[in-house]
Amino acid sequence: MRILKSIILLLVVSAGSFAQSINSRIDPESKLGLDALLKVMPGGFNSIPDIVKRRAVVNQLFSGPAQVYNDVTISEYKIPGLNKAPVILLRVVTPKNGKDSNPAIYDIHGGGMIMGDIKSGEASAVFFALKFNAVVVSVEYRLAPENPYPAAVEDCYAGLVWMAKNAKMLKIDPEHIAVYGGSAGGGLTLATSLMARDKNFPKICFQMANYPMIDDRNVTVSSQEVSNVGVWDRKANIEAWNWYLGGKKADIYAAPARAMDLKGLPPTFIDVGEADLFRDEDIEFAQRLIKAGVTTEFHLYPGAFHASEMLSPNADLSKRIKEARYSALSRALKN
Repeated sequence: MRILKSIILLLVVSAGSFAQSINSRIDPESKLGLDALLKVMPGGFNSIPDIVKRRAVVNQLFSGPAQVYNDVTISEYKIPGLNKAPVILLRVVTPKNGKDSNPAIYDIHGGGMIMGDIKSGEASAVFFALKFNAVVVSVEYRLAPENPYPAAVEDCYAGLVWMAKNAKMLKIDPEHIAVYGGSAGGGLTLATSLMARDKNFPKICFQMANYPMIDDRNVTVSSQEVSNVGVWDRKANIEAWNWYLGGKKADIYAAPARAMDLKGLPPTFIDVGEADLFRDEDIEFAQRLIKAGVTTEFHLYPGAFHASEMLSPNADLSKRIKEARYSALSRALKN
């Protein structure tokens, strides 16, 4: 009994020292945005136990004021879900100076599988459409816990299939479709690509997964040391995975880190911060992609925490993060 208590005490002390160490390595300029968030929301997003209220607060923080976009056309489509699932909303942003056939970005929002919507990501979708002269299609997938796995990934795949089949109507070049997402959206990007590979449709030319959420097991060093940073800590991750899986056992489309065979996936870009809970699972996945023969670009950013470029967009570190992404997307969509 004394030995067991000693082990538990050691683990608790170790977790505390890990957290202190990782917090001290956060980029000071980026930390200003994190401090501002925690001032408005002490304890971070996970401090609001009711998921409906949490979503409302997060959406309000990231949506911003309504805007009118003069250089793009925004259309919405309601398409059938897979396996008699409810209809899925897709929002399509098309640059007005586009061609009859344009590269396309299939945009999957983040939010830990439990938050987020296409409205809060609208400004980003418009920015991508104009920057890359591309058609951007955003998917409103179902969220947990109300809709556990496989709802989200099946919605994402159904939207991608519809997009590819309607490429001519949408003025999309079917040979230049990239899938893009961050955090949960990054995990769903990889899961959707796995599903497309296994079902042999559609063809994806490139996938970008920013700090993707891909492993439900929470056994890596970073999943233990990132426990009180304030943005997507260990407690939040465990809660979200429990809600997302809904008691089911994770497979490769729920948690892509579980996929043994990564051959045949499209060229991939992955980035993650040093102080991000997803750091180690993303590093390992990128290494495995390379070993599987998948062309892979990977970036690990010292001092970056989860979504630091969103909370501190003007920090030098954030600018470097975004510039690397833009450069990779530009190359992929032009090839």
